[in-house]
Amino acid sequence: MATSPDRAIAAASSIQQLFRSSRKGQSHKPDALPPPTPARLQASLSETPYDLYEYLAQSTAQRSTVLYLAYGSNLSNETFRGKRGIKPISQINVQVPSLRMTFDLPGIPYSEPCFANSGTRDPDNDPPQHDSQLTSSDEKTPLLSAKDVSRKDEYHKNSWHKGLIGVVYECTPEDYAHIIATEGGGASYHDVLVDCHPFASADPTQPVLQNPTTPPFKAHTLFAPAAPPGKAPKNGGRLQRPDMSYAQPSARYLKLITDGADELGLPNEYQEYLHSIHPFTITSGKQRVGQFIFLAIWLPIVAFFFTTGQLFQDKSGRLPQWLVEFVGAIFKAVWGSYDGFFKPVFGDGERSIPDGGKDAVEDYGAVAKRERVRLSGIVGIRSEERDLEKAAAGDVR
Repeated sequence: MATSPDRAIAAASSIQQLFRSSRKGQSHKPDALPPPTPARLQASLSETPYDLYEYLAQSTAQRSTVLYLAYGSNLSNETFRGKRGIKPISQINVQVPSLRMTFDLPGIPYSEPCFANSGTRDPDNDPPQHDSQLTSSDEKTPLLSAKDVSRKDEYHKNSWHKGLIGVVYECTPEDYAHIIATEGGGASYHDVLVDCHPFASADPTQPVLQNPTTPPFKAHTLFAPAAPPGKAPKNGGRLQRPDMSYAQPSARYLKLITDGADELGLPNEYQEYLHSIHPFTITSGKQRVGQFIFLAIWLPIVAFFFTTGQLFQDKSGRLPQWLVEFVGAIFKAVWGSYDGFFKPVFGDGERSIPDGGKDAVEDYGAVAKRERVRLSGIVGIRSEERDLEKAAAGDVR
């Protein structure tokens, strides 16, 4: 039984793709796909989680398509159809009351501090958020003031209380295997089935119900819950930070999710929540220096192992356990060096700080807002990362 407290494979795969990408223009909506047929949705109710390797070994006549639930960067056409090359057959927007989206999957400090993840949810004990200031924003709303930084929900990532919102893609078993491969070779993931409720209306202006009323169907998703504090994860797991609500996602990663939500026409209420999440923003020269040194040391190492790791994937997209544990050890070293040296010397690399000392530029709200504006028209990755990109030869596909 593996005891590595790590879903590092998944995080590192996301990191490599993000650093190797160059945005070639503004987001555009993909061609609309029809929803899955009623017969396919009905058939999903009798499905059970399966071992993909055994499933792919079956004859084509024995296999059906896979209904796959996506909710993070896979909402984005650029990521899902572009970088990962998936060609979905159909798609439908859904609400999943039994799950919630979190941002507690550790990535790389100073650059991609965390990624989207899912966690279990008890609908009966997760009341709606009544503070409208925490669930919506507009161009006239300040992103964050220095005096508000100490508040628990200052960047709003935990303020959504209506279940996970996402899209279910219908895809081939081969494409699902490729999804697993690009999500890190199935490291510490389990294939699970969850009840998904289609929205009663395709009109994004309609409010999201606390408890959906449409008939559910089942979809597969890759799930890896965090271990309880102080306990080793069962059958793998993932790296868990001391405070899973602490880190902020990068502006670039958030843009993939918000672009995808817009492309898919997810409810406006949910899109407002996504736009209310404040990204990690560097506000001092020390942090910038720390970012450059940290990435110069660690990114080539991470990129090398995940570029060569594809040589060891089986036909279901999964990596051997020895490689999972080895990369897990690398990620422990990544975060150990951050906690033990870089954070004390160069400052916080997981969460924006309002006071960057003598090198602080303007106030935090202005910095964060400018970062969002910059990301809206970004053409390539930041200049100090371009040299690092050259070290990451190959793709994770």
